[in-house]
Amino acid sequence: MKKQTVIPKKRRGPPATGKGEPVVVRMHPPQLAALDGWIAQQPPPFPTRPEAVRRLVEIGLKAKGS
Repeated sequence: MKKQTVIPKKRRGPPATGKGEPVVVRMHPPQLAALDGWIAQQPPPFPTRPEAVRRLVEIGLKAKGS
């Protein structure tokens, strides 16, 4: 009997970036412009849009006193 070779299947898409829960948000152009403006005011290296949203949510939650 021939020896059988097992070939693992490749995963599709980019590799996972973390263990958090993905949240999909649609934003209108004025909101994106404001977000990009906030990003431009940060010190280099500039955060990506997802990182900027995470930081702003954290700032908002701290300001609320949660």
